[in-house]
Amino acid sequence: MGLRSKLGLIFLLVSSLAILVLCVAVYTQAQSSRLDRTRSFADERIQLAAESYDRNGVPLFGSRLDDPDLPQPLRESVLEGKRATFKTGSPNAQMWAAVAVRDGKILSIVQDYEANDPSMNALRRALIFGGIGTVALVALVSVVAAGSLSRRIVAVAGTARRIAAGELDASAARAAGKGNDEVQSLATALDTMASSLRAQLEAERRFTADVAHDLRTPVTGLLTAAELLPAGRPSELVRDRAKVLRRLVEDLLEIARFDSGVEQADLEHVGLGAFVGSAVGRLRMQQSLAPDSVIVHRIGEDETVWTDSRRIERILANLIVNGLRHGKPPIDVTVSGRTMEVVDHGDGYPEELIAEGPRRFRSGVAERGVGHGLGLTIAAGHAKVLGAVLTFGAAPEGGALARLELPPLPETES
Repeated sequence: MGLRSKLGLIFLLVSSLAILVLCVAVYTQAQSSRLDRTRSFADERIQLAAESYDRNGVPLFGSRLDDPDLPQPLRESVLEGKRATFKTGSPNAQMWAAVAVRDGKILSIVQDYEANDPSMNALRRALIFGGIGTVALVALVSVVAAGSLSRRIVAVAGTARRIAAGELDASAARAAGKGNDEVQSLATALDTMASSLRAQLEAERRFTADVAHDLRTPVTGLLTAAELLPAGRPSELVRDRAKVLRRLVEDLLEIARFDSGVEQADLEHVGLGAFVGSAVGRLRMQQSLAPDSVIVHRIGEDETVWTDSRRIERILANLIVNGLRHGKPPIDVTVSGRTMEVVDHGDGYPEELIAEGPRRFRSGVAERGVGHGLGLTIAAGHAKVLGAVLTFGAAPEGGALARLELPPLPETES
């Protein structure tokens, strides 16, 4: 049950209870007033009848002396010297009035007290129909009010999801509309948080770009100088570390371009299955990999996609290298339609990575090896530029599973 339904139900129940209590109170008060009027009328009649009997010995209004049907409680009250009235219970309710007269006799008068009084029946119908109408009106108003509040909260929640997806310029306060209530306060707090997050991300992006740019020139000089060293094990170690440092700087520059939002895809028609096979072949040659270390599986017919082949190859290379570095060979690459899966046979991705996605400079648990955590981050960045969906999970038979699902061909291109 949504918030709108819950609020509407609460308003309806509270208003229905209040209207019910009010109707019962009104009806009870009307019954009490009617009883008081009947008692007063009977008391006036018995007084007049007693005065007439005391003067000339003639009872009025059908009054009777020492009526054998006189209720015992009323008889006892009269014997105590009181003038009293008494109403018998249902069915056939009656209103009695009695008083002591001369000669020690009791003069009494009785009249029917109809439970189904027309005026009370009319009042009861009016209360029922009026209560139902009021409840219906309150229900309508509560639904409208709850709907307005629910729409504002849903709008703020939608803005929060957009912010979580990276659209940090989204305004929750504008989505919440005008107002000076808790929803507006929540929206303002969310905008403040997004503004602070935007400033932190911008500072991080600038720092990454500045560090990468500042390191690029000295690292290039270091690599050049390392190539001039005489042959030997120390020189080989220096060149190897210099190459690692250069790759790190290039990765940082690539991430800085993703953060700045300037990257755009160079789209073309690509036969995905054939392209993945050739890309894996090039990677084997570049990385000097054994033929059985990476195995390509093609399921179904080859499908043509509208994408950037360079970025697809970069994503594929990063996923395979990550699997070889942190998992165990062989790496299985499966192409089916517009979907590409890369599976290793290691211990699998950490739960945090599966739940939150890759994060830079975090390579996961120690048993998956060392690294800067940039390879998967860069792969996710290229997938975002392509409009593709890159997810990470666990393979059915164990190991890490990365799945890339490319968008379908545009209608004008199909």
